Amino acid sequence: MSNSAPRSWLLPFSIGHFANDIAPVSLVVLAPAIALEMDLSTAEVGLLLALQGWGSAIGFLPAGLVADATLNRGRLLMITFWWVVIGYWLASLAPGFWLLALLLAFGGSGDAAWHPLATSILVQQAPSRRAQALGIHAIGGTLSAVVGPLIVGFLLTMIDWRNTLQLITLPAALMGIWFIIQMKHIPLQTSRMRWNRQEFGAIVKTWSGSKGRRIVLMMSTYHMAMVALISMIPLYLQQDKGLSSSETGLIYAVMVLVGALAQPYVGKLSDMVGRRKVILSFNGGAALAAFAAYTLDATSYLFAVLAMLLLAVALLQGVRAAILAAAVEFAGSREGAALGFSFSLMDGIGALGALLAGWVAGYAFSNAFLLSGALALCALFACLSVAMPSTAISLEPTAKQTS
Repeated sequence: MSNSAPRSWLLPFSIGHFANDIAPVSLVVLAPAIALEMDLSTAEVGLLLALQGWGSAIGFLPAGLVADATLNRGRLLMITFWWVVIGYWLASLAPGFWLLALLLAFGGSGDAAWHPLATSILVQQAPSRRAQALGIHAIGGTLSAVVGPLIVGFLLTMIDWRNTLQLITLPAALMGIWFIIQMKHIPLQTSRMRWNRQEFGAIVKTWSGSKGRRIVLMMSTYHMAMVALISMIPLYLQQDKGLSSSETGLIYAVMVLVGALAQPYVGKLSDMVGRRKVILSFNGGAALAAFAAYTLDATSYLFAVLAMLLLAVALLQGVRAAILAAAVEFAGSREGAALGFSFSLMDGIGALGALLAGWVAGYAFSNAFLLSGALALCALFACLSVAMPSTAISLEPTAKQTS
């Protein structure tokens, strides 16, 4: 395939990412309204968010394996939109906690399937610009975390959370219709992976080795740090600081906007100077900012706390593409499987961040900031133990895939 092909799909895939993600990422702002109606504790809210994350984790790896083995991935990308629409519409009708959690997990798994399918196409066609391409694709998802909470915050002032959840599935429905027309134009895979016992054994051997385990630890603790932070910020602002849902949505949107805009630039920086330097500096900065927010919460300077939270969220989100690119380069082949495993790992184990944050926030909300900082430091130390190339590795698809 030509080098121009991936650029032509960066914008559509980023928009598709936005459409699929807007409902799942808005759950953190919907959570206080759900908690109020269903009389949930902070621990139960953390569990609800964790269960959605685990639902996503179930969808990532199978989609990654399918991405490597399927010639035409356009049809599969189209299906993910309708999966999300059906899952979250049904969730909006759920009468109780456990059915709601199950349906949110189901919808989240459809959203999850999009990611390895779309990103495997991009990284295959831009081997020397993986992190930059992943960063551009990630803008759509992170902008959904800006626009979604902002819209949800204002909608909740007029309608209940159930109708709000239904309305924010509209972008996925519109993209589902558009992809029905466009899916035949999505580039075909030139070489498909033949999955068998030997190939699965190679994957297990790759990730279960010493270096693989350290990269797994780095990705897991990094994402736990980010989830622990963002899952409790809306509750902190509303229940601890008394802000309205619209004010919370606006503040949360501003917090993630900086990280969304930074991702392609941070990814490009890691393509040039190497993954390790970028991952270390961003996790270290995020840890310091989270610790500062914890310390400042004891004062009356809410603006200073928000500034530190903004910095921590932006740094953690900004470095995501570099971490994913490092995982692909470590695996050395099977882009879809590597990305599917990485997404599954980060959302699966990373969801524990929400569960732990909900538990520690039950004592004091600022404990969630302390937890996030500690986890970011764990990611930093795990990264220190792993040798990485000084610049991005450019691998030809034919060298990585088996017909």
